[in-house]
Amino acid sequence: MTDTILLEGIQVPAALGVTAAERRMRRPVLLDIEVEYDLRASGRSDRIGHTLHYKRIFEVVEDVAANQQHKLVEALGERIARAVLEKFDAPAITVTVRKPKPIAGVLEHAGVRIRRTRKDLGLG
Repeated sequence: MTDTILLEGIQVPAALGVTAAERRMRRPVLLDIEVEYDLRASGRSDRIGHTLHYKRIFEVVEDVAANQQHKLVEALGERIARAVLEKFDAPAITVTVRKPKPIAGVLEHAGVRIRRTRKDLGLG
């Protein structure tokens, strides 16, 4: 399957950083979410009930980023992938996490891109 629901350029505050002081600052992270899902039914019917509602996906992403503490961008990406796949019946997700300006004046972003399937996470 090659159909994908895209949520690109998400910017949400996150408790992210190796040190406790860094996590307390709750700086924004940049996220791109790609949820693999068969879109043929919704493309034919033009009905929201035949697809995944992107606002609901965003709410899950925002909740994980804002309401949990993460030392590493890898952990944040993994937790978002798991939460979305637990909530929605999608076969796979790709999560890109970018931390803006991690090293002042030297680096625009640092981040990761992970892809997880339901099988990877033991969800079926």
